[in-house]
Amino acid sequence: MKEVLEGSHAVSQAVRLAKVQVMSAYPITPQTHIVEALSEYCADGTMDARFICVESEHSAMAAVIGASSAGIRTFTATSSQGLALMHELLHWASAGRLPIVMAEVNRALAPGWNIWMDQTDSLAQRDTGWIQLYCEDGQEVLDTVLQAYRLAETVNLPVMVVLDAFFLSHTFEPVDIPGQDLVDRFLPPFSPKIALDTSDPFAIGQMAPPNVYMEMRRDVQKAMEQVLDIFSGVEQEFLNIFGRTYGPVERFYCDDARIIMVVTGTAAGTCRQVISDLRSKGEKVGMLKLKMFRPFPVNLIREDLGRVQKIAVVDRNFSFGASGIFAQEIRAALCNHPGHPPVFGYIAGLGGRDVTVDTLSEIYWKTKESDAPEDESVWVGLVNC
Repeated sequence: MKEVLEGSHAVSQAVRLAKVQVMSAYPITPQTHIVEALSEYCADGTMDARFICVESEHSAMAAVIGASSAGIRTFTATSSQGLALMHELLHWASAGRLPIVMAEVNRALAPGWNIWMDQTDSLAQRDTGWIQLYCEDGQEVLDTVLQAYRLAETVNLPVMVVLDAFFLSHTFEPVDIPGQDLVDRFLPPFSPKIALDTSDPFAIGQMAPPNVYMEMRRDVQKAMEQVLDIFSGVEQEFLNIFGRTYGPVERFYCDDARIIMVVTGTAAGTCRQVISDLRSKGEKVGMLKLKMFRPFPVNLIREDLGRVQKIAVVDRNFSFGASGIFAQEIRAALCNHPGHPPVFGYIAGLGGRDVTVDTLSEIYWKTKESDAPEDESVWVGLVNC
């Protein structure tokens, strides 16, 4: 069944189809529409679930940590300052090996006060041990939430499904909503590996002295190292049932490209148009869309980008004192790759500023006409500077 949905409600529909049992969230623009719909599903009986109202995002994460520890399928959603407030508990969720799924609607961090698109909020959580998956459109959002539960419950790590504020969260487009019977084939009821049980009491999250702590952290990393292979299997099964697949990266005209532009999220749609226009003029350019950021797909990056002449990374985020974060990660992935190409980093679209066809065309020509990057990050589209 196809419906015209906004991106936020694509999340809500996926959570309904996943038969989540406990949800908790605190409303914050632009993710509020997600949990508004879910609270209505709980109130009118559409979902047999509990929606826990709380006073903050910190409490929302605490609530789903408690429910997940008891072996319950859980969900929450947040944005920007709300995600920043959750920061402490993100570590508790991942190191506790809890398969929580969270929708994170990318929004700029204050000050100045801004409710529009910016990736810095989610990327600032890159070291918390959460898997991060970035989505381009409403269909990918719905599908990725369903895949996230299979992935999280297989590796026992939490998953953050990330979507752009307004460009995606509040944009309406046709979305295929699968039948419950098909979703049930793909996503069986949650069967927790570990769960609190009053008949067999034990402690979770207790003191970990030096003789065990490092091994616990190494176990989290071992789980992360399995994610790519498991995600491939999850996607293959999803393809077999629903006929759609995305991959940790998406390649567009990359086979013969001399320059590859790297993008994420909704910017990919605009970039495809730019690539198509440039190819029609004889330019050997391609696009790599990054869906998976954590774990970072290092080997795929080396395979796809290590052989081209130049790489242009479009970052809608910034790490102060360093550079755009995706560009940092790509430089790190390629640093030990013999003869790797130069990485040109560009900052665009912060705080919801449009990344247009002209923006991406400018980035391409700057890259082509430069022998080497002029700086770690070149800011594109600044006004009165």
